[in-house]
Amino acid sequence: TLLSGRPGRRPLAALLVASLWIPALTAPADAFELFGRTFFGSKKPDPDQIIGEPQPYTVTFEVTGDNSDLEKTLRNASRLWQDRKKPASGAAGLLAKARGDYSGIVYSLYSQARYGGTVSITVDGRQAADLPPDSRLAPEADVRITVDPGPQFLFDETRIANRAPPATNRKDVVPPPESAGFASGQPARSGTILRAEQLEVQAWRQQGHAKAKAGPRRVVAEHPSRTVDAHLQIEPGRKAYFGQTTVRGTEKMKPGFVSYMAGIKPGTEFDPDDVKRANDRLARLGVFRALRIEEAPEIGPDGDLPMTIVVQERKQRRIGVGGTYSTIDGIGLEAYWLHRNLFGRAEQLRIEGKVANFENNADPEDFTYRAGATFTKPGVGTPDTNFTASGYFEREVLDPYTKTGVSGQAGFTRLFGKTLTAKAYLAGSHARFEDDVYGTRDFTTGGFLGALTFDNRNDPVNATRGHYIDVTALPFYEFNYENAAARFTGEARSYLPIGDGDRLVVAGRAKIGTVIGPSISEIPPDILFFAGGGGSVRGYSYRSIGVDVGNEVVGGKSLVEGSVELRGRFTETIGAVAFLDAGLVGADSTPDFDQDVKLGVGVGLRYFTSLGPIRLDVAVPLEKEEDDPSVAFYVGIGQAF
Repeated sequence: TLLSGRPGRRPLAALLVASLWIPALTAPADAFELFGRTFFGSKKPDPDQIIGEPQPYTVTFEVTGDNSDLEKTLRNASRLWQDRKKPASGAAGLLAKARGDYSGIVYSLYSQARYGGTVSITVDGRQAADLPPDSRLAPEADVRITVDPGPQFLFDETRIANRAPPATNRKDVVPPPESAGFASGQPARSGTILRAEQLEVQAWRQQGHAKAKAGPRRVVAEHPSRTVDAHLQIEPGRKAYFGQTTVRGTEKMKPGFVSYMAGIKPGTEFDPDDVKRANDRLARLGVFRALRIEEAPEIGPDGDLPMTIVVQERKQRRIGVGGTYSTIDGIGLEAYWLHRNLFGRAEQLRIEGKVANFENNADPEDFTYRAGATFTKPGVGTPDTNFTASGYFEREVLDPYTKTGVSGQAGFTRLFGKTLTAKAYLAGSHARFEDDVYGTRDFTTGGFLGALTFDNRNDPVNATRGHYIDVTALPFYEFNYENAAARFTGEARSYLPIGDGDRLVVAGRAKIGTVIGPSISEIPPDILFFAGGGGSVRGYSYRSIGVDVGNEVVGGKSLVEGSVELRGRFTETIGAVAFLDAGLVGADSTPDFDQDVKLGVGVGLRYFTSLGPIRLDVAVPLEKEEDDPSVAFYVGIGQAF
């Protein structure tokens, strides 16, 4: 960085010095902490734990002038203020924090375009910078931090040499530095200067200049006029083309397959988006605990830029067990065995089993069983296409019916970009159903399952913005009754933050479905529609909303559901929601809106964790009937939708 001055101007010492520490995502999780308790290991020691004799202190933080917003920023930059509730590690530790606060607060002032400010930190009435580390302090030291932020400086001249030409491909468009505030008359924040360089370097890289970098910069402040001149220079370097891709670190995985799945084609123009997509594809395989894609340090004589994929593999096999308990459904146990890499190309085999709805002295006839296996082979035809085949045996005991049967499906899943997924499967099943309306019936079906899903939510388990749309079609033939039929569903979810940040969010969900074909009695009950439960209409029991036939509930041929939630987040860990759910199940393929719509209303608490929000909802049915609960409770991980 070139920091210069001329008469009437003062150099901006250390104007653009910044540092960022990011914990390694691949560090082993030796300990797990939940609700303040540590499991599976010992708690990591606090780096600021007391080493010497504890030195208590009080701290006063004052910012002159009317700068309430700035005061919060400056206090966050002060270690003395942040750690004020615990003693320092001796007098030396207290003074070390004070000296660090000088630079930390100054950098925060620079980030707010305040280049004429002053910082005073006194300990027991003396400037901390003048005190030796072995100073004797009062039993409870008196620390006073006084900041005069000075005026805010504005940009005067803003120049960038060697700016990138306009992109010819819309996918390569990068916002101009002016959009980040790098323009005359805008606040001259230090971060804005760095961001302007980053945007210009990114613009060159998007157009194939892989080794583009920021050159010497000249930044000067004129204190009498309270302005800053910033002259930046970009060194784009030569245009690059992808060279050969090599792989390091594989053990069981075949290096050639790893290179194929990355999808980086030699000879094509360098594009950082291609590198990002390659990284995402490899991460989705689930076989690597760590991976990175490195560019060669230099572009070759012919413009080629070799790439290297460095990986670290996970253990191939994994076993998992789990359990559930419900006051309605009793105890449930489940387990699975997973092999991540059967033949060296990330082929995955998952064998799983589940037993639920049982308690002591319960009748085994009331148990729910499920056992089966799923095989997945990635990279079939294209790096973004997976082949999946699965088969299951299950016995499901529900209030409307009991099902015992086998099912299977096989087909392909294709990912288009980041947000669009398509599925095409052949599916078949044979099952026996028992209920109080139609007695015992056998159904054998074969059909085609197709689905298209758009998902650009920022977080699937706790979305605060974005949209989710899913459309599914299942045309099938039922062989016992010799009927052709089809089931169609469509669901949309949307999330809208209100105001600044994501503290208040309005979330909405709508779902429709229809079955076209014979009468209800000749359609498998698990293809018909039910509503009710935590992911449907809260306040009603699971699958309790259907079509009334002889005082019994059976599935319907049409479905309409909707939900709206107002979600608030009060702290980093605590939030609340208010919601209204509605649902309608009809006997015909077209819903009849003249019949009563089931409504449920309620409130909920959210405890936010790294795994997602822990959800506790309380709901009451507004259209309560004899068998409906007066109040229903729901607990889970993740938002309701």
